[in-house]
Amino acid sequence: MLYLHGIGHFHPENVMNNRFFEDLDIGTDEEWILERVGIRERRTVMSLDYIVQTKNRDPRGANEASIYTNAQTGCYAAKMAMERADVTPKDIGLVISGCCAPSFSTPADAAVIAAELGIDAPCFDLNSACTTFGMHVDFVSRMAPERMPRFILIVQPENITRAMDFSDRSNCVLFGDGTTAAVLSATVPSRYAFTMAHSSTKTVAWDKVMIINGHFRQDGHAVQGFAIRSMTDAVRKFQKLPDLTENRRFLFVGHQANLLALRTVCERAEIPDDHHWYNVDSLGNTGCAGAPGVLSAHWDDFRSGDRVAICLVGAGLTTVQLLLEVQ
Repeated sequence: MLYLHGIGHFHPENVMNNRFFEDLDIGTDEEWILERVGIRERRTVMSLDYIVQTKNRDPRGANEASIYTNAQTGCYAAKMAMERADVTPKDIGLVISGCCAPSFSTPADAAVIAAELGIDAPCFDLNSACTTFGMHVDFVSRMAPERMPRFILIVQPENITRAMDFSDRSNCVLFGDGTTAAVLSATVPSRYAFTMAHSSTKTVAWDKVMIINGHFRQDGHAVQGFAIRSMTDAVRKFQKLPDLTENRRFLFVGHQANLLALRTVCERAEIPDDHHWYNVDSLGNTGCAGAPGVLSAHWDDFRSGDRVAICLVGAGLTTVQLLLEVQ
């Protein structure tokens, strides 16, 4: 069991709505986007003027065109998580960061984020693409509690629009930027606890999603089919757990890549609309910050007895399934 003490999120203020993509003149419009992925808006750390003028064809200019660094967005999300957890920088004994597009090969984003927060603790990155949040939880849950510090900070600074080619309509309309963070403990109890965590990788399909030469590429059809099947299978396994009654809600939070795909999972697993939490329609695919961003936005909506099935899919192709239970 791994306790969740607080979770936070941050999304930059620059909005890319579907009209923005129509005006880019890349062969898309709102109807085309909504029919395929159900996304209306997303956020970006980059200047909108920069995207219009360059379409980010050379991603080496993306950092200079950004109004925030990964360390800054990580700091904002972490401060929210730490405030909710009622901990200070001195309480944090380990910082783990990860995302699809870290700022540096060296040093770890975790070290730079910790410096922004004034945390003096061991830091390292653990990257698993869109499953990074889940992999952080799974990794920490496997460690011996007696060897762990009291509080651990995990951060997912997912500013992935820097890796988008905005002349590629098949991918650029999908993604938005977001950052999440969470405070975990293996020894200090909390109302919230991850009681199950499982990860796996279909390594034969490692090349279906990549960031190569600075730009994101994927086999969208293959990835979507895999995501729908894996999330549906995971939800059905969680649904077989005992003590699911009308007084104990079973909630579903999936990988926030495509609203239509998530609704397909809900139809197959017979999940009612009010038990499906999502943000992909208003924020786009924010990679590894998608599902934890949903949890953070609903932090005040949990009820005693809730069980939340968190089903993640990412490059690799990697899947992570988590069960969050609320006391």
